[in-house]
Amino acid sequence: MIPRSLFRSSILSLLALFFAGVHPASADSSHARIIRLSLVQGDVRFTRDTHGDPLADQKAVWETAALNLPIRQGYVVATDRGRAEIEFENGAMAFLNENTVLEFYDLSLDDGARTTRLVLRQGTASFYVNPASGDYFSVTGGDFTVEAAGRTGFRMDNFDDGSSVNVLKGYVNVRRKDNTTPLEKGQSLTMRAGDNSSVNVGRLPENDDFDRWVSGREDSVATATTAAMQYTSSPYYSSGFGDLYTYGSWYPVAGYGNCWRPYGVGLGWSPFDYGSWYSDPVFGWSFIGYQPWGWLPYHYGGWLFEPGFGWVWAPTGFGVWNRPVFWRPVTAVWVHSGGTLGLVPAHPLDARGKTPLNLGQGVMPIGSHAVSEGTTGIIGTNWKVLKQPPRAALTSNVEVTAPPARLSRTVLAGNTASRVVTLSKDSSIAYDPREHRFVNTNSAPQETSTEKGAEARTGNSQTSAMENSRVGKAGMATTTVTRTPGAATVPERAGVSSATVPHPPRNMTPPSPPRASAFGGDRGGSSSGSSRWSGSTRSSAPSAPASHPAPAPSGRPH
Repeated sequence: MIPRSLFRSSILSLLALFFAGVHPASADSSHARIIRLSLVQGDVRFTRDTHGDPLADQKAVWETAALNLPIRQGYVVATDRGRAEIEFENGAMAFLNENTVLEFYDLSLDDGARTTRLVLRQGTASFYVNPASGDYFSVTGGDFTVEAAGRTGFRMDNFDDGSSVNVLKGYVNVRRKDNTTPLEKGQSLTMRAGDNSSVNVGRLPENDDFDRWVSGREDSVATATTAAMQYTSSPYYSSGFGDLYTYGSWYPVAGYGNCWRPYGVGLGWSPFDYGSWYSDPVFGWSFIGYQPWGWLPYHYGGWLFEPGFGWVWAPTGFGVWNRPVFWRPVTAVWVHSGGTLGLVPAHPLDARGKTPLNLGQGVMPIGSHAVSEGTTGIIGTNWKVLKQPPRAALTSNVEVTAPPARLSRTVLAGNTASRVVTLSKDSSIAYDPREHRFVNTNSAPQETSTEKGAEARTGNSQTSAMENSRVGKAGMATTTVTRTPGAATVPERAGVSSATVPHPPRNMTPPSPPRASAFGGDRGGSSSGSSRWSGSTRSSAPSAPASHPAPAPSGRPH
């Protein structure tokens, strides 16, 4: 095993000040967070800055989501026939099942404390949360909001006739109007849409395929991250370190500690030879690395050219205690000469606006679409430093796509778990929004007693089939319909009836976070309903059940 080296304290202090000054949103501390789309499987899309319900916003532009897409406040990620994983900078993770829409309603930073408020518009998602001191994390879906009360793992399902939350690790608080219900590991809460009196707390149903997939992903990320963090002197977690352990090796470099290089590259390898450009109105042009490891080296730290190794990445800044390491759109310096635009990998000791120290290794010319034209670079030209590339000089490779389908699913709450309802093609069972249940819609004409008896047997058979449906995961429904405004039309196909299912309106605006965290720091939230967290349950702010200890002030994963 390679021995761990510590960064020189003088260099670290200088680098921390440097990176703190170059954050693109440093002037607006409430919108300073950028997180990462860390896994894409199948069809995944995103949109940004929508108004209200993103699925109902006719002006929303949906685009194909690429691996390592930077996500800021206001983004919405949707899966169709696919799954996605989002990794937060402090170790939290979100896992999206098929046909799921997750809105990043609030990603703010206030004096080092991170506020995360998400909205699950439809579908199924699981969350792992390990908040540090002062952090706040909540997910709103349907008629309630789930707030993490320490190191927690939970799953939420949001469907048309109701929502549910299953606590897999730790404990949470479920807020609905003026009430708060604490839940701990092994408990599930289900609530019918629009019916505050229908809250049902029971045990967890059995794991399904999505739960097993999430568990496998959590274990994989935790193992790789723990192995990779030994090569830095930082006590804090940062997203992407696990990928470095899986896809590359660490080497000690004098004066910079352990530096990293991907597997399978030669001396002529260029760090920016495989990726694309992406433009956002908030942070400008950003580089998206197509490699699984293409997040951390392209947005944090710096690059060194070492004889015998070529380019290596230095995780500078991560060893400084109590100092944040800020995200950058690209770990490179923009330069131009005449009509040629290029970039130089950023050196850890580069000074802002000054000639980059790696200029002697050559400039990588940039075309409108290509990341670089050639890997050797251009040397000997009079290059001038640019703060940002001209907006018209690059073209985004992200493609516009169609909006995701709005689906209607139904689930009935049982005593111990949610019961999935499967409707046959000729079934007359339909959802009644007034009764908040499924009913038989057949209109019975005047018949003989024999006919009535036969119809009763048929109805009982349908009801029995519905009630004896396989008990599945809370919220996982097998009835799928395409929703139109105000109603859902069920397509004619095997296992699905052609009924119209009304959708009760639901307000999914997250509540304001409390002004104070569990450790007494000022959160800067709304003054209404604010209070400090305590050991007792209060309706105005989330709190941990009295029988549980306070969450540990750590941002490390798992």
